[in-house]
Amino acid sequence: MSQMIQLDAHAEMILDEYREHVSQFAEMSVTIKNRLNEILSSAGIVVASVESRVKSESSLAGKLELKGAKYKSLADITDIVGLRVITFYLDDVDKVASVLERHFQVDWENSIDKRKIHELDSFGYLSLHYVCSTDDFPYRFEIQMRTLLQHAWANMNHDTGYKSGVEIPREYVRTMNRLAGMLELADDEFSRIRASLTDYRRRMQALVASGNLDDVPLDGDTFRSYLNLDPFELLNRRIASVNQAEIHEVPLMPYLAVFKGLGCKTLGDINRLIKEYSDAAYQIACYQISLTDLDIIASSVAPQDICIAYILKSGGGKAGIRRLFDELNGPSEGHEIIASMLLEQAKDLPFMNQ
Repeated sequence: MSQMIQLDAHAEMILDEYREHVSQFAEMSVTIKNRLNEILSSAGIVVASVESRVKSESSLAGKLELKGAKYKSLADITDIVGLRVITFYLDDVDKVASVLERHFQVDWENSIDKRKIHELDSFGYLSLHYVCSTDDFPYRFEIQMRTLLQHAWANMNHDTGYKSGVEIPREYVRTMNRLAGMLELADDEFSRIRASLTDYRRRMQALVASGNLDDVPLDGDTFRSYLNLDPFELLNRRIASVNQAEIHEVPLMPYLAVFKGLGCKTLGDINRLIKEYSDAAYQIACYQISLTDLDIIASSVAPQDICIAYILKSGGGKAGIRRLFDELNGPSEGHEIIASMLLEQAKDLPFMNQ
């Protein structure tokens, strides 16, 4: 401990109590951090990190030197064990708080919402602080909740200002305050964008469910919703019936890039391909498996053969088929051979002569 710190007998008594229980505080820190991670995971809340620490003896001594008279005992100091939940988004702070309220006893009198501060330079300090307790430990602990940008700014501001021990010139303070405003705006915008995207996904899911597929642009979210409707199920069952085969489900998201490459811009475009080329795809599949004893087919057979049928019928030829397999499986010289075989096999199929 620094020789500069002067403590009275009462403060020394509190410090002795701290020394006696420091191992218990370390246990608390780890236990509560693990519990926090479990609670947040169960609630489906993804956060940037959960941190914990035990106040050091020197830090406590400094606090007691300044404010020792206000504490009757160590139990009155609520931040010996401190935890911090760092979220990605502003609105997740309130979600985290709501979850904590259900799992810990919150000391509302000593908790503080610093987000209600409105000073120009307050951005890095806009944390929500809960003083909490559990039946497991006799001492209270503090949980701070703030966003990743708020956390980054608080650390930078602390390093450039507080730690330097030098009063910062006014021009630099002004610049830092401007940067704080930019970060606060960014925090707001990230949350607004996420809310807008969530609303967009809901609207697109509703359009998909309603069948208004021509109004739904083709992207990752909408294609995933479309796949939930099992649009290739009917053709897969038709193909499987040739050999009474079992259908093995495989991921179909790789076909998003394929359908985009074929010029599809909406889910309605894919739906039209399915309607127009299902018979041709069935002919291709029959040619390939009818003379085999294959008893398991992948659920990707239907979209793959629909794409092959479209490429062949629209004049894409061998090069188009090779591009299809390169897109799905990565470039390979073997795809040239497969494309040649498929082109040769398809010459005698009815759809090619219609």
